[in-house]
Amino acid sequence: MAKNLKLKAARAELDYSQEDLAKAVGVSRQTINMIERGDYNPTLNLCLSICHVLGKTLDEIFWK
Repeated sequence: MAKNLKLKAARAELDYSQEDLAKAVGVSRQTINMIERGDYNPTLNLCLSICHVLGKTLDEIFWK
């Protein structure tokens, strides 16, 4: 699985730390870190939650 640099960039645009995003979507900071590293394949519900918090679409963050 490839690194998710789009997630990292979208998070940085809002000046959110991994911890900030994790709290907003109800997961651990480690989960956000693993998604960004490409070591974890999040559920669709988690993807939607992340997109909602970041104000992005699934296409913008998770789809190629």
